[in-house]
This record gives sequence, structure tokens and C-alpha cells, in this order.
Amino acid sequence: MHSFSLFQRARCLGAALFGFVSLLAATASAGEIAGTAAIAELRREIARHDLAYHGQAAPQIGDGEYDELKQRLAALERQFPEAAKAVPDLPAIPDDRTGLLSTGRHRERMASLEKVYAEAELRTFHARVSKALGRDDVAYTVEPKFDGLAVSVTFVRGKLVRALTRGNGTEGDDVTANVRAIPGLPRALTGPAVPDFVEVRGEVFVPWAEFAHVNTARDEAGETQFANPRNLAAGTLRQRDPRLIRQRGLQITFFGVGACEPQAALPATQRELLARFQAWGLPVCGETWSARDGGDLMRAVQACKRARDEFAFPTDGAVVKVDSLAWQRELGAGESAPRWAVAYKFPAERAETQLVAISVQVGRTGVLTPVAELAPVRLAGTTVARATLHNRAEIARNDIRVGDWVYVEKAGEIIPAIVGVDRDKRPAHAVAFEFPQTCPECGLAVVATEDAAAVRCINRSCAAQRRRRLEHFASRACVAIDGLGPVAIEALVAAQHVQDIPDLYRLTRDDLFVAVRSREHAERLLMAIERSKRAELWRVISGLGWPQVGAVAAKQLARKYPSLPALAEGFPTHREVIAGLIAAGVRPVAPIEVHGALAGKCFVLTGTLPSLTRTQATQRIEAAGGKVAGSVSRATHYVVAGTDPGAKLEQARKLGVRIIDEAELLRILSEE
Repeated sequence: MHSFSLFQRARCLGAALFGFVSLLAATASAGEIAGTAAIAELRREIARHDLAYHGQAAPQIGDGEYDELKQRLAALERQFPEAAKAVPDLPAIPDDRTGLLSTGRHRERMASLEKVYAEAELRTFHARVSKALGRDDVAYTVEPKFDGLAVSVTFVRGKLVRALTRGNGTEGDDVTANVRAIPGLPRALTGPAVPDFVEVRGEVFVPWAEFAHVNTARDEAGETQFANPRNLAAGTLRQRDPRLIRQRGLQITFFGVGACEPQAALPATQRELLARFQAWGLPVCGETWSARDGGDLMRAVQACKRARDEFAFPTDGAVVKVDSLAWQRELGAGESAPRWAVAYKFPAERAETQLVAISVQVGRTGVLTPVAELAPVRLAGTTVARATLHNRAEIARNDIRVGDWVYVEKAGEIIPAIVGVDRDKRPAHAVAFEFPQTCPECGLAVVATEDAAAVRCINRSCAAQRRRRLEHFASRACVAIDGLGPVAIEALVAAQHVQDIPDLYRLTRDDLFVAVRSREHAERLLMAIERSKRAELWRVISGLGWPQVGAVAAKQLARKYPSLPALAEGFPTHREVIAGLIAAGVRPVAPIEVHGALAGKCFVLTGTLPSLTRTQATQRIEAAGGKVAGSVSRATHYVVAGTDPGAKLEQARKLGVRIIDEAELLRILSEE
């Protein structure tokens, strides 16, 4: 299998090291020998992680730790250049072929990008480019670096004929069937100057919302969660069932080109290339920044980093490209990467703190989830005191023990996660965590899933499961019963006033007073419960917590079964709880066509708005019946521009799309 060749090569480093060190020992200093050993050891370790990351989509360390290994290796190679030449090297491009799929060859080599981590390295890159081109006035385009799986899609006479992963740069896994199933990817190119043959390069990724939905469903089903969106994208794209593509929300974006015939079909610049892709019907990010020199590059990279918080997709850096395609061709490619582009990796903000305890929570489907209780520490602007440990397999794999000093990062700068252990600080009293054999809530024996990763309490009457089901149903994401939080629900369950969801609609003022100890609060809760009887149908369906049914699937079901009686007919196994809701007077609002002042209007947001986040602006526009798109086209009605706008603003001007600011957007919304 192709990916094993990387592993075998990494193992050979040990033997090569022994021979080289023996030869060197006679003439070299102790420092040179130690440097040689360290280089070989780091290359071997990186090769092992490359195999796990690229070949198996199962990374064993976080991106930050991996980048640190690469930086340490680069520093040693600079310090001991002769040793770096003599020690067997790693493959120039990591190999993502699995050996399980048929493969195909790229017409033009598909290289990875050189990575940089500091402004000084960006300036060095600019200096190299300027020297090679013999000029200082070099225009650059800066794009978000998607964190997904790189692919190359070939179109012949406009028709999609093949899709390959990067593989080893020359040959990749054939994933054509699955790529065809990605929503928004055209089967044929249309528009101006479609070439006879073209390889378009891009990235398959999973948006943050879909990633959270899939992991929640897997957690509730007792399955191992995906470590990050890239793992989900890579693992899904290599499955033999294209139906998983839509179920798991995979998307694709394009940003580069390989072989193209005729070359005249391509425009002059990278910016124009993205616009040409869009004209052909290909999805593109659209959010880019411009720069002219080394100092300006950092400003553009920082603008990209600020915008990252609002991106719906995972990014781990910014890609800097020489804008002129002619200059790109003149600069060419080195052994492992193009000379006209670099990837600036955003550093993950990390904190070190002590793991003081591990608690175990019981979810609404009975899955036991371990949670790290941490000594509070500041991270990315907030105080973090807890972090998920996913499951017992994750604890065992990382050998995490109570008392350990651990490294904490925020996945996507949102979810706190433990990414490593400082074993040098491990106290003598730190002991391995023993996962409970019985449910910490009801005391009954728990069972393990087939892969032994997750553990589940199968007692559906377990009080913890009842509380979690009720919390989910009452949450803002579902029917939004304001004021009915975990504390009130715990009291209602403990008093045996509520056993299942329909019981919420049988509560009296006296029942609620027992839970909240306030007549006024009880009255407000009673009114909120009454209002929730007329919640949107999809919110009720989502609140029922059926496996694999989140917001997207719930909306689809609501369109197919536009009332609770219709839903009961379609799902007999859930008829009892639906009948209970009907009997309690729950009459959800059926889906209707969207109307409003902005109905049919398409908006695109770019830059940072003065007072609204992108999420808030999107919600306001959609509430008024409008739609928010990710890129500018002739179908766009308005582009809302803030500070540091990207290429979307330029594209809007070219197409004659109306450009407004936040104040104008708010004025339009006020007329709704």
C-alpha cells in the first residue's frame, strides 16, 4: 500500500543513522554527533506523524506541536548543515495515498506550500521573490488557508472527468465519485474562455457548524468523535459511499490551477483567476487581501487573521501568492514547494495548567463523557476551567492523569481542548484514571461500544439522561423556553414532576414554584412554555433529539411532514412521544415560504463591520427574508463593506453591484 512506503522509509532512518554516526564518530565532535542524532530522530518522528496525518487521517498531536517539530528540525539543519545533507531525508511532499483506492497521475505536479511562522520569514520570502524577479514592486494576493484535504479536479472540454487527492504530488487517490457528490460543484464548466483541459486545485472541507453537528451525533451514538474538521473531511472523502458527503456537510473551494490547455484561457493574475473560476461556476472563498512588499504582507496576513473569527470554515493560516501568473511561472517550483507562494501558519494560543480532576457527565443518549477539571487559566481572552476529554480511549491514548500539567488550546478558537501533557512535570502522585463501571447517576452497569472507545448507560430512565433531553428541547436552538435552564429542570426531575418532554406542557404554577422558588419566575416560565407550543415545527423535531437529526435534517423533515400527526405517521417508533405533545396542545408552526422586505435579495459581507459581527448581520438579513452568500456574482444585490474589505469589494465594483456600509444595511432593515 502506497502510504506504508512513507512509514518504511521513516523506519529506515534508524539504521541509516547508526551507520552514519559510527562513521562520523571517528572524526566529528560530540556536538556534531548529537546534532546528527537529533536531526535523524526528528525526521523519523515527523515521518511517523505525516503517516498518521496524511495517510490515515488520524493525527496523534495537534497542529501546533507538529509545527514546533518542523521548526526545531529546521533550526538543527541550519546549525549542522553537513549532518542535514548526510542523514536520509524525508519525502519532499507528504503522501496522503491510502493504498485502498485506485490512483491517478496529475498532469502537472501538485506541490505543498512552504510554511512560515513570523514576519521576518515573510520579509525573507519577499526578498527572495524580489531578487529573482529583479524588482521590488511585487503585487501579492493573500487568501485564507483552508484546513481540509487538498484535491485536484480535472475538466476536459468543460466536463468533470476526475478528482484526485494530492497524494505524493505526482499521483493521488481517485476520489471522483465522492467529489461529484459535493453540493455546489458543477459537473460542467460554463462561461467565458473554458479551456479544453484544466486541473483546478482546491480544498475539500467541513464548515464548523457541520463539524459540531456530526460530532454531537457520533457522541450520542457512542462513536468516536473526529478530532478536527480536516479529519472529518479526509475520512469521509475516502469512504466508498457518496451519500456520506451530504450527510456530513462536505464543501469544496478552489484557488489554484495546474495544467491548462490552452494557457491563453487563463487570465493575467491570481485575483482574476478566482473571478474566472467563479464565472465558470466553481465555488471560491472570495475573501482576499492585497499587499505590495514585505511589511505590507504582514498587514494583510493580520487582516486575514482578524477575519478568521467570522469564517464559517476552518482555517489555520493565510496563503501569500505572487499575484501575476506570468511571474508565478517565471519563479517556478523548487524541489518540494512553489517559489511564488508561502503559507503563514497562525499560532494556536496555548496555555499550561494543571488537571485537578476528571468528572464524568451522562448525555441525553446515555453516553458517558469525561471532562477535564482544570486549574483556571486565561486563554484567548477567556478563563478556561474545563475541557472535554471526548472518551476513555482519548484519555488512554494520551496517557492523561489527574495531577498532570497539560497544554490547553481552543479548537477553532472556540472549544477548549487538551493537546498535550508535560510529562517532565508529572507529580509522583499522578495516577491513571479509571473509567467508571457503573453510571455515576443511576448506578446501573454501563456497556462499551464495539470499538470500546465510548461507554453508555442503557437505562433510559436515568435521571441524567432525562435532564439532558429536557435541556436540549428547551434550549434556544430548539423551542426556546426562556428561563427553563439546568437548575430548574434538575429540580423538576427530582420532584418527579417531569419524566419526559410532553410532561413540560402539564406543569402547573405550583409545580414550577417548587423548582424556582419565585411566583413571578414561575408565572414567566408558564407563559414561556405556553408560547413554545407554537414554535416552528423544525425546532420541535430537532428538540426531540432523534439520532442523526440536527437542525438541517429537522428542517427537511418539517417540509416533508408539515404537522405533528403527519410526523407520527412517518415515524411510528416515536409515535408515543409525538402523541403526548399533541395531547398537551402543542401545535407547531408549519414551514412557510419566506417573505419580508428583503425576500429574494442576496447580500455578501466583507471586512469588519463597526458594531455587528458577521453572524449577527447574517441573522438580521435572513430574518428579513434575505440571503447571505459567500461570494459576489451577478446575482448579488448588495455588498456590505466594513474595514479591511477583501477582493469581494473589487469584484462588486467590476460587476456593478451596489456597495453599502453597515449604517445603510441597518436603514434597509429598519424599513422591513
